[in-house]
Amino acid sequence: MTAEPAAQPARPRGPMVELDPSGRVNPKEPDRARRQFLNYAFFRIDPAFRRLPREERCALHREYVEVLRRWAGRDDVILRTYTLEGLRADCDFMLWRIAHDVRRFNEMQRDLNATGMAGWLSPAYSFLSLQKRSQYVNRIEGSGQGVELLPGEGQFLFVYPFVKTRAWYALSPHARQGMMDEHIHVSAPFKGVRLNTSYSYGIDDQEFVVAFDSDYPQEFVDLVGRLRFTEASLYTQRDTPMFTCLKTTPENIFTP
Repeated sequence: MTAEPAAQPARPRGPMVELDPSGRVNPKEPDRARRQFLNYAFFRIDPAFRRLPREERCALHREYVEVLRRWAGRDDVILRTYTLEGLRADCDFMLWRIAHDVRRFNEMQRDLNATGMAGWLSPAYSFLSLQKRSQYVNRIEGSGQGVELLPGEGQFLFVYPFVKTRAWYALSPHARQGMMDEHIHVSAPFKGVRLNTSYSYGIDDQEFVVAFDSDYPQEFVDLVGRLRFTEASLYTQRDTPMFTCLKTTPENIFTP
């Protein structure tokens, strides 16, 4: 009769691989790479401004544009200007500001607020965000490395704040990646639309600011309609208000 082998002592387990909620292995060094901050600042003109004498309106307009021109010529800020006149009721123009130092936005706005035109303007919306590499598009290289925007390539810019449901963050990294793979695949044929997604975690009310550069608004409408049928869209909590912005020169962001 063969003796039964003695029970083997339990092997001590080595440390299990730990993943952070984004699916990356912990621990990791903080990402302190130089990245670009973005600010989408929307303004509304007081209707009473239109009742001023034309000469006064033109003088106020000229002073405001001179400040914009001065900032547009600096090498530490990227400024793109857009009009929304006739496209939306609650704002008239938008300044898309990009800088590696968020304090540049503060300094620029102070200069603009010192103009006479500022007394006839009110901020309608303002979204602050930070550029970083998407974990869903590039799964190997760390976020923030060499990320640079090329803004204002299209005649139109479609902008909206975006918030995911909390249920999205409870999904496994593999489940989220699968849904984003579908999202990316569906978007691929729409080559006339350039996506600029930036991140607002902890620095503004939304989680992302989504901005699409394009010369073809009809292609953008078809793209957004197609994305409604993807599984990831079930996890959208908020994606409004939506802004259609028409690129123009600083002189033409509003009519004096």
